[in-house]
Amino acid sequence: MTTEVKVPTLGESITEATLGQWLKKPGEAVKVDEPIASLETDKVAVEVPSPVAGVIGALVVKEGDTVEVGALLATIEEGAAAAPAAAAPAAAAPAAPAAAEAQPLSPSAKRAAIETGVDVSAVAGTGKDGRVTKEDILAAKGSAPAAAPAAAAAPVAAVAGARKEERVKMTRLRQTVARRLKEAQNTAAMLTTFNDVDMSAVIEARAKYKDLFEKKHGVRLGFMGFFVKAACQALRDLPAVNASIEGDEIVYHDYADISVAVSAPNGLVVPVIRDAQDLSVAGIEKTIGDFGKRAKDGTLKMDEMKGGTFTISNGGVFGSLMSTPIINPPQSAVLGLHRIEERPVVVNGQVVVRPMMYLALSYDHRLIDGREAVTFLVALKNAIEDPTRLLIDL
Repeated sequence: MTTEVKVPTLGESITEATLGQWLKKPGEAVKVDEPIASLETDKVAVEVPSPVAGVIGALVVKEGDTVEVGALLATIEEGAAAAPAAAAPAAAAPAAPAAAEAQPLSPSAKRAAIETGVDVSAVAGTGKDGRVTKEDILAAKGSAPAAAPAAAAAPVAAVAGARKEERVKMTRLRQTVARRLKEAQNTAAMLTTFNDVDMSAVIEARAKYKDLFEKKHGVRLGFMGFFVKAACQALRDLPAVNASIEGDEIVYHDYADISVAVSAPNGLVVPVIRDAQDLSVAGIEKTIGDFGKRAKDGTLKMDEMKGGTFTISNGGVFGSLMSTPIINPPQSAVLGLHRIEERPVVVNGQVVVRPMMYLALSYDHRLIDGREAVTFLVALKNAIEDPTRLLIDL
């Protein structure tokens, strides 16, 4: 019996996607709910599970093709036996994917296995349900001994003056990011204001309590928990920074849904911490840690990317000293965090060296006045430089 595999419902207002990668080939056996393909939508990668157990039949679309919800992707022959292996291995077939079939893999991990040639059967998965992640593949590659150079391989002579170009189609995610960023610039009256913050108190608190914190809560104590908590308090006192414009109306929110930018295989994604104002620092850190892990595995859900009233983007993890972040419409403001570096500052008339970080708040000047933007950053600065304020709600 032949079963058709179609593009599943992808979420509200999402009608099409791009076929990012086939995870199974024609003739390969597949189990019920085993992923057979990865679809790239405007926001996340979505795996397409097999509805039945059987053998992959025809693959109807090619990688990179755009497909609509309900479109036919492939067929599966229920109950059929897998095709016997060919007597001679195909020259173009990499060894890593064949070994990978014995273990569950995320799409990004499968790509990494192909690119690195790592034998996935020898890699212990650290992902959910034992799934091998991209990080597991890269870690295995880093620990593997380097292959000996082939003695007979003749060096390839470089052609003087040779220049190459490569054209790669933009992923759907990158196309959407580009479009939305340009729309933000065309629509909002964007302005950025800056401040700096002395990170000494937060660094000291983190160093003092990080071991106890991780032991009790099962997650590392980072800096984002402090910044999200401080931002929630500042947003409560300055509601315009947490508001949005809809037509000729201003929508004020009595909650703080904080969008946090996290790194994924195909670029940054921005999941949302719902009702962050009600979470403890531990709750915030747990949520961010879960987002980061699932972003790398490609398992974030559509609903987790929707909404958000304010965004925090931490370019400091990549070494950024200063930036002017672009707002994420319909939000009206975004906070940019940057790297911490020791700089000379004047404290009580004395020049001292302190770990300093630049803060940047980009905002829609149609809604937020300069006074409110500056006041927001000052409130954030005061809370981070004296974290006790977070405990006694100042």
